[in-house]
Amino acid sequence: METILYVVERLDGDYAHLRQEGHPELDSKLVARALLPENIAEGSRIIYEWLQYRLE
Repeated sequence: METILYVVERLDGDYAHLRQEGHPELDSKLVARALLPENIAEGSRIIYEWLQYRLE
């Protein structure tokens, strides 16, 4: 399974906009905050691995 590193670009209500680190040309990914760790903030680094998100 691939490991992907994201940065929380923006929090928007129940959703977070994640930008894949190292790939600024890609569009941001919209993810429901319920799937993310509770204590995220804009600028947080998130690891996506094995279908789960966790703080770096």
